[in-house]
Amino acid sequence: MRLGVLDVGSNTVHLLVVDAHPGARPIPAAAHKSVLRLMRYITPDGAISDEGVAAILDAIGAAVRTAADEEIDELLPFATSAIREATNGPEVLALITERTGVDLQVLSGADEARLTFLAVRRWSGWSAGSILLLDIGGGSLEIASGVDEIPDVAVSVPLGAGRSTIGFLHDDPPLESQVEALRVHARAVLAEAVGAFAARPDDEHVIGTSKTIRSLARLAGSVAPGPGGTERSLLKRSELRDWVPRLAQLPPEARIALPGITADRTFQIVAGGIVLREAMRAFRVDELEVSPWALREGIILRYLDHLA
Repeated sequence: MRLGVLDVGSNTVHLLVVDAHPGARPIPAAAHKSVLRLMRYITPDGAISDEGVAAILDAIGAAVRTAADEEIDELLPFATSAIREATNGPEVLALITERTGVDLQVLSGADEARLTFLAVRRWSGWSAGSILLLDIGGGSLEIASGVDEIPDVAVSVPLGAGRSTIGFLHDDPPLESQVEALRVHARAVLAEAVGAFAARPDDEHVIGTSKTIRSLARLAGSVAPGPGGTERSLLKRSELRDWVPRLAQLPPEARIALPGITADRTFQIVAGGIVLREAMRAFRVDELEVSPWALREGIILRYLDHLA
């Protein structure tokens, strides 16, 4: 069957179309992405502005048309932190349904962490043992840990790359004082989160996912042999220590020329690097492996499980 998963996130509205059935790996068939950066449209009272709502409607409308062209059998639409936390979120959801016919499921932060963990577990396999997941989105950072497909601990903290950029890095390139303020803030938030993971084993297999982490890994990471002749993408904290200050000194147009840094991630890659480095420090992680599967794949896998 052909499935479409529609992800209305803090940075993009992304439609992924896959061919899949229970027991098989989903095969990507098509994709459509609109870059919104919804955090820019949050008003002082926490609402999404009229301009932001219009941008959401346009992006979802374009995705729905692509889904129709691809002749999908089922659309799995969901929204994350930007709409979840907006003071006018319920009104925006109702308007989306009225104008586009799409009934978005709003995921909690913990749900995001659990579904992403499921995708990472399926991708990595049982041989990976206990997994610690780090997933940086636009609005939040999801962290999960466990040995099964459902994590023992799953939390979400407000340290997304887009949110952190808008909240702290007001200049681009950012001032050193802004970088330091974000670093201090991230350490404080993570210090509270770490306590929930006190029981995790020291030898956990650490996996990072999301476009931000994949971009940083392509820029600063390395490749190691994997099972069956495959390659594993790795990212070390020492590499982030070298690269993040360099990224922070570059103007946006220079960052685009670097490998792995796409135009839609340029404005938030510095904040993402700062947050990831602090998360790895807080959890005493020297190196992580990068998974290509994340939340959208988790949504698809959970749907297929229910069909089975």
